[in-house]
This record gives sequence, structure tokens and C-alpha cells, in this order.
Amino acid sequence: MSFVYKRVLIKISGEALAGEKGTGFDFDFVSQVCRTVKSCVDEGLEAGIVIGGGNFWRGVKDGAGKVERVSADRMGMLATCMNCLAVGDVFRQLGAKARIQTAVDIQGVGERYDTLKSIEYMQQGNIVLFGGGSGSPFFSTDTAAVLRAAEIHADAILLAKNIDGVYSDDPRKNPAAARFDSIGYDEVLARHLAVMDTTATSLAMDNHIPVIVFALAQPENIRRVLMGEDIGTTVK
Repeated sequence: MSFVYKRVLIKISGEALAGEKGTGFDFDFVSQVCRTVKSCVDEGLEAGIVIGGGNFWRGVKDGAGKVERVSADRMGMLATCMNCLAVGDVFRQLGAKARIQTAVDIQGVGERYDTLKSIEYMQQGNIVLFGGGSGSPFFSTDTAAVLRAAEIHADAILLAKNIDGVYSDDPRKNPAAARFDSIGYDEVLARHLAVMDTTATSLAMDNHIPVIVFALAQPENIRRVLMGEDIGTTVK
């Protein structure tokens, strides 16, 4: 079975892994996601994954003015590592090969991120989980995902969210909001659309990496995107 992309970076929000609980993990759902990714890798896909930390910590928002921005961001980085450990174990229980690389040294969690090594792992059929964000405060996990995608020469970024695409306005507040099938980076930036933060969007634009935004509520959507089905929104 052939996919339209050979190597992808999948960005998964932490909140999506929590399911209806809002925090922690819905392991039934996590297993569905991992099973879908594993099946695609078994068929030749090379996959790297960045997971947000919002199921544990929302940075400045959760800091409530009591935690300084740098500390809040570093706490978020640690939350992403927790997610990598959990998801990595689920992959292994399913029989997949999974490696964790972290942007900062955290002994016992994963090895320090190395671009060439991560590519080598993916070529060997490993699913590489990138933890610790970019390793620097003030940069979101969206930016970290685009950064890793550029470094590993990913063909596309699969942005798996709780919403099924990019809208002209917040569909939860405006029922008349229209979903785009495709949209350019320039328009996303000019209209301040909530796809990724502006740093991440600009970085994707500068490196000509298409971003496919789709709903993770049905994990099989990952495969559908890889097969070239017209779901969600393509930003390019």
C-alpha cells in the first residue's frame, strides 16, 4: 500500500490523549492512535511524533501568575516527556519499535536528540518520539514539531487536533464559521487563524512543509491523510 508521504512528523495535542477526562490519559484511545500509527509504519511509513503537554500542564495559563514564564515553559517540556514515556510503552506493548529522544538531557527518559540518529532510527522502522519541546522556553510544541520536521526532512506535518480543520472563526463560538479545504501560510498569518502559533507557521512556510490539520477523534484519520484523502485542511 502506498502513501502520498514517505516521512511525516505527527503532532498530537496532549489534551487529545486525555479524552473526556481532560487530564492524564485515556489509554483505550491512546492505544487506538498507536495501533493506527504502527500499522502505517509496518507498511513503510517513517514517523516521528511530537506530543504536547496540555493533559498535564498548560504553561503560563496554569501558572496563574505565580510561576515565571521560563519555569512554566520548562514544566511544560517535562510534561511532554511524561507523555513520550507513556505513549512509547503503549507502542512497545503493541509490538512496535519506539525510541524517545529529548531536547534536553534527562537520564533514564530518553537519549539526547540527534538529527542523524533520529533519521537512522526511522529508516530502521522505529517510531521516534521527540520529547522536551525545542529545549528552550518561549517556543511552543507546535514550533518544536515544525523544527523537528524541518530537521528530519519530513514530507509533511500531520497536525492531529480536537478540531477537524482550519476555520474562518472559532466554530465553537461562531456556528457560521467556514472550514477551509486548503489555505496558504500567508493567509493564516494575515487572518491570525488559530492553526499553530505564528512562529511555527512562519517556520513551516520558510521550509515549504505542508501542514495537514485534522481531527484525531477518529485515529484512522491518520491513515486517511497518508492515503491522500481530502479530509481536514491543508496549509501550504
